[in-house]
Amino acid sequence: MKEYKRGVKVVDGKVDQALRKFKKKIQEDGLLDELRARETYEKPTTERKRKKGSAKARLRKRLRDQQLPKKLY
Repeated sequence: MKEYKRGVKVVDGKVDQALRKFKKKIQEDGLLDELRARETYEKPTTERKRKKGSAKARLRKRLRDQQLPKKLY
């Protein structure tokens, strides 16, 4: 498992600011994504199917955004 060493120093009692910085660092590391993925086991076939479906959805979205707008008359 990857080891994470993230920390934030609280300066002048600004806990909210330190918490925001900490959350940002955790998000950049991808720690929460990894933890969510490890919560339950996903069979390799279902993982491939899920990834393929999301790739199709991204392609459909990209093609939809590139289309000319419908005539509004």
